[in-house]
Amino acid sequence: MSETEPQQKPIECIGIILDGNRRWAKEKGLPTLEGHRRGFEKLKEAARWVRDRGVSHLVVFAFSTENWKRSEEEVSYLMDIFRTAIRDEIDELGKEGIRTRYLGQRERFADDIQKGMRDAEEKTKDNTQMTLWVCLSYGARAEIAAAARAAAAAGAITEETLRVHMWSAEMPDPDIVIRTGGAKRLSNFLLWQAAYSELFFVGSYWPDFSEQLLDEIIAQFSTRERRMGK
Repeated sequence: MSETEPQQKPIECIGIILDGNRRWAKEKGLPTLEGHRRGFEKLKEAARWVRDRGVSHLVVFAFSTENWKRSEEEVSYLMDIFRTAIRDEIDELGKEGIRTRYLGQRERFADDIQKGMRDAEEKTKDNTQMTLWVCLSYGARAEIAAAARAAAAAGAITEETLRVHMWSAEMPDPDIVIRTGGAKRLSNFLLWQAAYSELFFVGSYWPDFSEQLLDEIIAQFSTRERRMGK
């Protein structure tokens, strides 16, 4: 590599859009709700894989602001999954050194879920192996709008003041954004933060995501030249 070519920096943050749970279940003749359960099981596995590769941050799109429009039965089931995940699965990852943070409109959730989020964040705040950022009732447009209101109230709207007022202010911008399920769009996920992310769209549904596929993406990322507009 010549002296003028940019050096590839270590991966600091990976983002994943967890797509395809319902289609995975349908193709296997299983209830839609089972797809969501399998998807959260896969999230635990993926968090460990990312941590074991020395990546400091993993941010996942688990429930969008638009997902509230789904059927009452599906939303209710997802709320129960969140309760269990926050209480048990996240606690399990916490014992393995993973810190958990939550991004999104927390006020839209039931009080016990909000408390669970706060408790999980407090319990894992000193963990240093990796930070898992879970986007719940999250939308990038909503995040940017909230940041703009806060920045305006503070007296100035600039790129810098917007960023520091975002829900994700303490999270680094993702180097890689992965979307499973075959769709090739960001669907309102980290629109500001992903401005210079390397995007990977894979056909596998989220419950079928594998450690091998993660390694293939990381290997491909290492061959890409990232000039950040320079």
